[in-house]
Amino acid sequence: MKKIITSLLVGCFFLPVTVHAQFETFKDSVVQLYGIVMTADSLKGLESVSVVVKGQNRGTITNERGVFSIVVLKGDVVEFTSIGFKPKSITIPKNLEGNAHSVIQLMVNDTIYLPATIIKARPTREQFERDFVNTKIPDDEITIARKNNDVASRRILVSNLPVDGREASNRYLKQLSNKAYYAGQTPPQNIFNPLAWAEFIKAWKRGDFKKKN
Repeated sequence: MKKIITSLLVGCFFLPVTVHAQFETFKDSVVQLYGIVMTADSLKGLESVSVVVKGQNRGTITNERGVFSIVVLKGDVVEFTSIGFKPKSITIPKNLEGNAHSVIQLMVNDTIYLPATIIKARPTREQFERDFVNTKIPDDEITIARKNNDVASRRILVSNLPVDGREASNRYLKQLSNKAYYAGQTPPQNIFNPLAWAEFIKAWKRGDFKKKN
């Protein structure tokens, strides 16, 4: 029991000393950073520049004259960013003497190259009407479907596409049916059939017998 009381008394004696030492160390590391942000070419105070401590969610912005003030710690990295200017950053020295530090930060314009733009004169009414009438409007889905279903397109598809299984089966069954129908007799010659001649003339006009490359 006496040991516990002795330990408590010793702790109560040294605890304020330790806390005070830590407070003094923290107090010595706090720095009041202030200064002005200006443009590098004209030395004009830059307004609304973001002054942020890197890695922390705290910062400030410059006023209408480019002046700012913020509390930082020794060793912190402070970033300066503004639209149209290249970002800048400074590091607070760890061996800084005192608790105040002033800076004059210059911001350089961030040049952005845009693609060339050709400005032309406004067209006259006659030019507008000519271009409007001669403008080719792309086909919609209905027009494309109609072009794909016209007679010429269907003939090209029929002549080039191979038959499927159903068509091949029907053709084979038709051949077997003709053989069975004329079994034991001579099949008729279509050279004397006027209907066959009519179909031949139609096919010849369509170009079914032309050589295909």
